[in-house]
Amino acid sequence: QVQPVESGGGLVQAGGSLRLSCTASARTFRDYAVGWFRQAPGKEREFVAALNWSGSTAKYADSLKGRFTISRDNAKNTAYLQMSSLKPEDTAVYYCAADLKLVPGITGSEYAFWGQGTQVTVSS
Repeated sequence: QVQPVESGGGLVQAGGSLRLSCTASARTFRDYAVGWFRQAPGKEREFVAALNWSGSTAKYADSLKGRFTISRDNAKNTAYLQMSSLKPEDTAVYYCAADLKLVPGITGSEYAFWGQGTQVTVSS
């Protein structure tokens, strides 16, 4: 099992950038697909991006393509979500999830292990 831990959230102005990190202590984290999800106040959780274990297959929410980039460094047991051109509507709690899948999932039910989330607030 792995326990993802997110970091890197904070307050940023519209148009700015932020990089979130997802770290897990287990050495086997490199075997897990990683997904990023977000939940804004009063809204349902939504898929953001996902990456397979090797980093060769990435998936993105259509609305976020071109602004968000998912990556990972397996030597550091860390996955990243680089967010640019941020908008106030990107304000949400961002969650990292992991599961042993060859193909990264795009729904929350496909992930067994979740972090506690990190708050991202984009001011206008």
